[in-house]
Amino acid sequence: MNNNYLERAKQNIPDPQILSVVAAKRAKQLAAGGRPMIKCDSENLLDIALLEIAEGLLSYEFPEDSETPAEETSESAAEPEE
Repeated sequence: MNNNYLERAKQNIPDPQILSVVAAKRAKQLAAGGRPMIKCDSENLLDIALLEIAEGLLSYEFPEDSETPAEETSESAAEPEE
């Protein structure tokens, strides 16, 4: 892992736990065949993910409510159709 990429990524996502989750999920997407959004000298997928975060190409957001999609589906299924 490139420490320079890590330090740059920390400027965009300062929380280390969130940064690790975002970078790991992106690295997993790349491993599954996702295309990188940047050109990177390194072939390490985590380096690519960190550089994408550092460049501001990746971000994260928390869901607004705590309901899961299954709960929403069951509630809408219970409503009668007109």
